[in-house]
Amino acid sequence: MRRSEFLRAVDDHFGARANWILDDLVLPGIGQTATDALNAGVPPRSIWQALCEENDLPESARYGAGLREPRA
Repeated sequence: MRRSEFLRAVDDHFGARANWILDDLVLPGIGQTATDALNAGVPPRSIWQALCEENDLPESARYGAGLREPRA
């Protein structure tokens, strides 16, 4: 998962709460916020998995999140 895909997935799944999720929610599995983790070099996929766990997102949201639809 690329950083851009991660940010797209957060926006898609959390909408208006996306900024709060990124900047204020400390992820127990990581020990810091998503923004801090990204800046520290934690892989976006690991952060996404921690967000999914913390927010009880279904399995269907965990894989393929943030990917764009193929061009026609």
